[in-house]
Amino acid sequence: MSVRTNHWREGGVFFCTFTCFRWLPMIDRVSMYGWINDWFKRLHAEGDRLVGYVIMPNHLHMLLLVQEGRSINRILAEGKRFMAYEIRKRLIAGDHQDMLIIMADGVRSSDASRGQHFRVFETSSDIKECWSEKFLHQKLDYMHANPVNGKWSLVDDPAKYPYSSAGFYMLGTDPAVPIMHVGELV
Repeated sequence: MSVRTNHWREGGVFFCTFTCFRWLPMIDRVSMYGWINDWFKRLHAEGDRLVGYVIMPNHLHMLLLVQEGRSINRILAEGKRFMAYEIRKRLIAGDHQDMLIIMADGVRSSDASRGQHFRVFETSSDIKECWSEKFLHQKLDYMHANPVNGKWSLVDDPAKYPYSSAGFYMLGTDPAVPIMHVGELV
């Protein structure tokens, strides 16, 4: 379960998850995969290092090495804010009224008073600082298995899922975004 937690420590390696409001498949509906890859590239250009990721139809997981002097909370808040603007813009352009109505109903009165019209993401992100090699590998395995597990069954082999770092780790394929191999951290 996600909780609102501020990670005051700057820098470090974090496993992060954030989810579209009510688990709606907004990422897939408006094809945000390329936009998210561009965000990952911007993070790299700013000095942070993506260690692993998976972009699912309604949520994403990532392992991110945040450089000293930067806050994971700020990185996620800014990323989610600009991602929300883009998702909303694409939903409106695509006339996806079904999702827009649900998103409008999800706005809390306190957020509406600040001008928010749609709830794009669940209010909190799951952020866990990674302290051990075992935990890093556990999280990589978990995220890479996401597309083949449970209700998803998007692919039969995690290395074949195009919106993930699994192919980089399992097959040595060139990643769509810059990846720092977990072996460089341990």
